[in-house]
Amino acid sequence: MKTHTWKQSFSAYLRPQVIGMSFLGFSAGLPFLLVFSTLSAWLRDSGVTLSVIGFFSWVGLTYSIKVIWAPVIDKLRLPFLTKRLGKRRSWMLLAQVGIAAGLMVLAELDPLTQIELIALTAVGIAFCSATQDIVIDAYRIEAIEPEYQAAMAATYVFGYRVALLVSGAGAFYIAEYIGWNAAYSAMALFMFIGMVATLVSSEPKHQDNQASADLEAKIESTLGVQAHSSLFQRLSAWFSGAVIAPFAEFFVRNGKLGIWILALIALYKMSDITMGVMANPFYLDLGFSKTDIADVSKIFGFFMTIFGAVLGGVLVIRYGLMKPLLLGAILVASTNLLFVLLAVSEPNLKLLALVISADNLSGGIATSVFIAYLSSLTNSAYTATQYALFSSLMTLPAKLMGGLSGLIVDSFGYASFFLYASSVGLPAIILVIVLMRMQEPAQNEPYPNK
Repeated sequence: MKTHTWKQSFSAYLRPQVIGMSFLGFSAGLPFLLVFSTLSAWLRDSGVTLSVIGFFSWVGLTYSIKVIWAPVIDKLRLPFLTKRLGKRRSWMLLAQVGIAAGLMVLAELDPLTQIELIALTAVGIAFCSATQDIVIDAYRIEAIEPEYQAAMAATYVFGYRVALLVSGAGAFYIAEYIGWNAAYSAMALFMFIGMVATLVSSEPKHQDNQASADLEAKIESTLGVQAHSSLFQRLSAWFSGAVIAPFAEFFVRNGKLGIWILALIALYKMSDITMGVMANPFYLDLGFSKTDIADVSKIFGFFMTIFGAVLGGVLVIRYGLMKPLLLGAILVASTNLLFVLLAVSEPNLKLLALVISADNLSGGIATSVFIAYLSSLTNSAYTATQYALFSSLMTLPAKLMGGLSGLIVDSFGYASFFLYASSVGLPAIILVIVLMRMQEPAQNEPYPNK
């Protein structure tokens, strides 16, 4: 294992690729609220009924199914753009132009008379935004050595969080003084930050992967489509290489260990997401004002998340992946116990700040380390497809479990709920320990050779 000093670990944040990732993170985060809560506020402010606004939540399904078209992004070359910009930057720029164009279209529409067109445009923006997420994830993994992935994740999180402030509070301020249409026009202009970052970035090197090519040939032979003599066979061969091969390659490379890895991916964020569903209702039920919650979450929450993410990046460079991964899982489960203390105590703003700070610090560490871990699992031949699969698996089970949160609170109260939220983090801790022991022979190679 290559050893880094603390100074070398912190100096990772001076690398151009790591700095540039903050701007791409901003570009990724900007559209998110603009098709969700900010758009909902505009629609309600314009007099649209709550039942209609509720249907707009389905726009979010676009982000959950992005794995469907990730194989296309991995394999399809764009005319003119790919030759000029390369495999990743061409798709990135196309997605960013699509987002900006969609926001400009929204800025010209009237919610009371053009609600159907607003819905279609929102879906289009979400599709382009999810596409951009796929490409940025792939670019981040390919642009730098694996040991710096957590640092890349930390600056990505920073940029993303800043974008949420701009597209949330920033859009509200503009809407208050000028109007919603002007707010969306301004947000479209902010997308140029991502476009410039894309154009000045360097395209990652894409090396041929003979093992993956051999696997694709074997799959084609098994399916009987290797001849490519007809249109059906050519399409089938493309499908086997773009869709079947990425999943098959993961299990060929990891063997039985692949099941344990996928289980960890599905469970690692379970405790964090389960607790997060009830956090704001909990603060309100304790008697804290919306201003108190906003001030504490904006000041302490924002900076502690960023600090945690940066610290996670340093820990990965210093100690490799698995030890910080275990630390993140333990911290997330442990800090949920602090909410039990908050639930059984009298409302205290200082205690609220302490709990939110600890929660966001642990969440920041766990997030950057886990992103680095997921990145290490991809094969360079299928980066976009495999990472899209992992990121979908990371959130889907946790969101399904999160849907039961309200029932548990209603039945047993907040203190019992937070004990439950902490306990659902135990399987992730156990799985990390199991994987560390199963991978002991390879401990001297903490970053997989791809």
